[in-house]
Amino acid sequence: MLELHRVTRRFGGLTAVRDVDLTVRQGEILSVIGPNGAGKTTLFNVITGLYPPTSGAIALSGRSLVGMRASRVVELGIARTFQNIRLFNTLSVVENVMAGRHCRTRAGAIAAFLRPPSQRREEAGIRQHAREVLSFVGLDGVAEHVASSLPYGLQRRLEIARALATSPKLLILDEPAAGTTVAETRELMELIGRVRASGVTVLLIEHNMHVVMEVSDRIAVLNYGDKIAEGSPTEIQANPQVIEAYLGRDEDL
Repeated sequence: MLELHRVTRRFGGLTAVRDVDLTVRQGEILSVIGPNGAGKTTLFNVITGLYPPTSGAIALSGRSLVGMRASRVVELGIARTFQNIRLFNTLSVVENVMAGRHCRTRAGAIAAFLRPPSQRREEAGIRQHAREVLSFVGLDGVAEHVASSLPYGLQRRLEIARALATSPKLLILDEPAAGTTVAETRELMELIGRVRASGVTVLLIEHNMHVVMEVSDRIAVLNYGDKIAEGSPTEIQANPQVIEAYLGRDEDL
């Protein structure tokens, strides 16, 4: 589904990502792990069009993403969440999810202002779709609540719902378990499994190794911008280079 070939991103004299090759297969959960500063989020930002690569190739289903705006990348089927929650805090939960759906609509600014019947029908369809997504992630009971009133763990889930509202082929999650309780983490793992079961491929950054080892089909490891390993969870846990760079010899996985 997604192919990266020798992707590099430099910021002045700093090379954040260096010659990374990565293939994401349709229907899998692929996790990218590594220590802080390894280049994981930078890699995600390059994939999603927030940063252009300094060099290298990125293709979604054979179509190059290099040079595309982030909004166009979403239209082509890649949605993401962020390491730091980015919600519209003064809007309701359902309105936040509706905002994600607007990339799939046809009404322009004039129609939104004049509100002809076609635009009102489309808006009703957006709201209905948003409610279906909220039901999928388990937030249908708080649809009319203000987003900022939700507990932290539910805000994380709301971000995922907004991303799913775009009808993505590939969902990119940047540390979705960060700051969540044990119970919330368990619910998150179940949700990721449901997302994959629905036909959406998942690319995940996560520091919680329990989550990574439980949900991942494959794992890629970055260190100082380089990909140092790739394999199954079992292979990664036994890889001496990964143990040295990140997991540690006494890590309880």
